[in-house]
Amino acid sequence: MPKKILVAEDDRDLSDLLRYNLEREGYQVIPVRDGNLVMPNVRKFAPDLLILDLMLPGMDGLDICRQLRQTDQSLPVLMLTARAEETDRVVGLELGADDYVTKPFSLRELIARVRALLRRQESAQVSQSILRKGALFIDPLAHVVKMGDRPVELSALEFRLLHFLASNAGIVFSRQQILDRIWGADRNVTLRSIDVYVRRLREKLEDQPESSGILDTVRGVGYRFALSDAEQQ
Repeated sequence: MPKKILVAEDDRDLSDLLRYNLEREGYQVIPVRDGNLVMPNVRKFAPDLLILDLMLPGMDGLDICRQLRQTDQSLPVLMLTARAEETDRVVGLELGADDYVTKPFSLRELIARVRALLRRQESAQVSQSILRKGALFIDPLAHVVKMGDRPVELSALEFRLLHFLASNAGIVFSRQQILDRIWGADRNVTLRSIDVYVRRLREKLEDQPESSGILDTVRGVGYRFALSDAEQQ
């Protein structure tokens, strides 16, 4: 069964071009040209990937991403933007976008990003072992994270980053190492993006006393999952 991609792009020519080339790659494409129709189509078709233009009529891409992440943390989002400023890219990542492509872009690059996001989605469940680290519970198969009895909603990349660090508790990883392990070769993110994702994880995990200090910053080096063996018992 082909993967379903929802393409939210108001430029008809670009939308048709994306649909044609993605269908040539074997994907099923659902085109949407109005921002107000994105969420209804997400619920109706349950796509495997959302390609989301930042500037849409009706609800814009940032508001869509914000609303989507309130109910769905796992759907990969590839953001299309004509805005090249770093602050706009960071805002998109903070709202839950998984990757972005800046217009104008090559179709080969976009298709490579699509493949990479779908591969990451599939490989997120390669390691199936449930992890228990102190009050933290991680179930890779069910894509469930709990802090004590409290469910923690994470995006696909947030989940992958947390699972990687928790699986290697106590080991310090540089930002470059994290990029290589989590994003791989197909990426268009900067070292600063790692700080964005770690900050988002901390905000979601560390709002209770028993969960403070899970992710340590090692100054000048990188990050580590900080629970000691004694705390993991």
